[in-house]
Amino acid sequence: MIRYLSILMLLIITACSNDGTNRNPYLQEISFRFEANLNLPSYSPLTNTGSAVFIQSATAGTKGVFVINAGFDQFRAFEASCPNHAPNDCSTMTLNGQVATCSCEDYEYSLFTGQLLNRPEDGNRYYDMLEYRTSFGGNIVVISN
Repeated sequence: MIRYLSILMLLIITACSNDGTNRNPYLQEISFRFEANLNLPSYSPLTNTGSAVFIQSATAGTKGVFVINAGFDQFRAFEASCPNHAPNDCSTMTLNGQVATCSCEDYEYSLFTGQLLNRPEDGNRYYDMLEYRTSFGGNIVVISN
């Protein structure tokens, strides 16, 4: 009986894992909901696959949101503040095609994946872009967190 309890305890201990995500310490995850109507000129580029727009609004993200049409009525949205330092004067990234660039350190991020493209090889922890939820229907892209 003790043998079975020992095996059971061993299985319980080894089954536990730390799969928690590493939360970005630089960016707060704020709640918001923003609707981008693709019939409006500001957002009409999103009707084309691979096109991206920067939404600079106090009601969308911390420093704004980048949205890209990933194809097949799928959209991805990311925080416009660089994820590798606290928001400041230079942390709002700029849009260059399908890449967002942080002017503080010239970090570049893919808008298709949110990944840091030029990650330094210095052993430090670097974060990818903070992604927001999107849904699409009736020519409206809803971005939320």
